[in-house]
Amino acid sequence: MLQDKDRIFLNLYGQDDWGLEGARRRGIWDNTKELVALGRDEIIQRIKDSQLRGRGGAGFPAGLKWSFMPKENDGRPHYLVINADESEPGSCKDREILRYDPHMLLEGCVIAGFAMGAHKAFIYIRGEYWEPLQHLEAAILQAREAGLLGDDACGSGWAFDIEVSRGAGAYICGEETALLESLEGKKGQPRLKPPFPAAVGVYGCPTTVTNVETVAVAPSILRRGVEWWTGLGRPNNTGTKIFSISGCVNQPCNVEEEMGIPMKELIEKHAGGVRGGWDNLQAVVPGGSSVPCLPEPICKHMLMDFDSLREAKSGLGTAAVIVIDKSVDIVEAITRFSHFYMHESCGQCTPCREGTGWMYRVMKRLVKGEAEIDEIDTLLDVTYQVEGHTICALGDAAAWPIQGLIRHFRPELEQRIASYRQMMQAAE
Repeated sequence: MLQDKDRIFLNLYGQDDWGLEGARRRGIWDNTKELVALGRDEIIQRIKDSQLRGRGGAGFPAGLKWSFMPKENDGRPHYLVINADESEPGSCKDREILRYDPHMLLEGCVIAGFAMGAHKAFIYIRGEYWEPLQHLEAAILQAREAGLLGDDACGSGWAFDIEVSRGAGAYICGEETALLESLEGKKGQPRLKPPFPAAVGVYGCPTTVTNVETVAVAPSILRRGVEWWTGLGRPNNTGTKIFSISGCVNQPCNVEEEMGIPMKELIEKHAGGVRGGWDNLQAVVPGGSSVPCLPEPICKHMLMDFDSLREAKSGLGTAAVIVIDKSVDIVEAITRFSHFYMHESCGQCTPCREGTGWMYRVMKRLVKGEAEIDEIDTLLDVTYQVEGHTICALGDAAAWPIQGLIRHFRPELEQRIASYRQMMQAAE
């Protein structure tokens, strides 16, 4: 369990001032000039050594991603783009950073932007996040007036500024290249890669797209040291993480915890336990709606980190923990996820455009049992035809929840089909 002295997000619940004065009391913007003075190569190397992995879902090594930006400038400006779209069902961590500690993100942008040779950052925020948007824009003005942003950011000699852009509620714009298209004023559809954003990003310039939480923790890693950060969590799964716990728990919450904390401990200590007790647990979706669910027998021994969950054929994703108790119709719940991905598909790729709708229609029939037993295998086969065959990962996100359902709850599906058949025969 994370000790208070190791917490980074000190205003996660909005109990202190979210503005510049409160941020400085919490140690934000402290010696930022000295951190910039470390130099581009040293900052990137320390982030690499920290083993920090992206907190937006994929878990890609952050330092490696930052290092992809060209070392030399070919005349094109470099850009940092912050993905604050946060449209993954179940995830609400970035919202609280933007609402209650926006200066954490702004300072992180200065450090990350300098490390990438960028003089400007764009923060692409979910359009529905009205209060976080107000606080974020106010914080940017405060930082400019204090000389923390501008021609001489933090007195470092590096010119750096930040602009906020609002999204319009499209889930697909959470994908980095679709986000860039939307940022440019185009229809939000993913781009084919290569070229990757580090070579050709926003406005055709070198760009790094990264998550709010990933950038927000960078200054703390540099201040407190790599050894401190790697001392938290597990190898290759280091540091702290904000977990969003929702669903059938007594106290839904966001909480910062150590990576690798046991799932059962996380739910019982911070979310008041499963509604009706742990024995009433049916399944947990550990990382937002796009990852496969895990049944209770696996959950009670599961560690909450990227590698442990991948070994269990699920994923940490955004660490949005959705708890499902035995009162919930899990087939209907996964059907609802399926409908979401059908609705949010941009339609660019045929497997996703056609497959998401087909999978949802089969799932709707499975909820009632109006299917044949062999359709379960047909549905599973279609998920594998969609997974990995689209430009972006939305096809995977649509396929994985269904795969998890069939993997762990196939008897439930078969029972429904058998019950429906018996009911129809009795009616005849």
